Amino acid sequence: MAGNRVLLWRHGQTDWNLVNRFQGHSDIPLNDVGRYQAEHAAKILASMKPTAIISSDLSRARNTAQALANLVGLTVSTHEKLRETNGGLWEGKTGAENRAEDFQNFIRWIDGDDNPAGTTGERRSEVALRAVEVINAELEGKSDQLLVVATHGGTARCVLGELLRLPLSHWGVIGGLSNASWSILERNPRQWSLIEHNAGSIPEPVYGEESGAPSA
Repeated sequence: MAGNRVLLWRHGQTDWNLVNRFQGHSDIPLNDVGRYQAEHAAKILASMKPTAIISSDLSRARNTAQALANLVGLTVSTHEKLRETNGGLWEGKTGAENRAEDFQNFIRWIDGDDNPAGTTGERRSEVALRAVEVINAELEGKSDQLLVVATHGGTARCVLGELLRLPLSHWGVIGGLSNASWSILERNPRQWSLIEHNAGSIPEPVYGEESGAPSA
């Protein structure tokens, strides 16, 4: 029985991305570059033959997902639980503004503490819990799936940290996802493994780790 794979796909570029403004739950649309990025990536992802597509309900992720759905004939299932971290009082402000106005709290959060974002927002552990719940429900009882999850950079990192069983304090070692890039997790009998990260192309086999044959 073949293991399931989860492809975490960050949405395309928005105008707020360009100025480092905390988007969170704010429904900021893709800009022209972001729409191009989504369409370009979708052509590559279509060749991987996804079996299902789920997405954050925010338009920047939903429209990214739809670019792929249009090519492969799947329906996008949207979920509020796949949204970006609720940024509380930081939402709509740039990183520089948040450093100036809430330095200690913001720096703790950047450094990987599990304090609520923007005082009234979400903890990383809460984001991971809600997003992984959706992914697990989608894969329950299934095998040999390629589940595409159109989501957000922060949420993707939380999912990676949780599924890879990293201590929360170490989630920050996972590099960010570029706009419209993705990471792929594969389930083996024991655990999830990260097989691609911040990718923009079809995964290549991993040769030569021990015997020169593709890795199992």
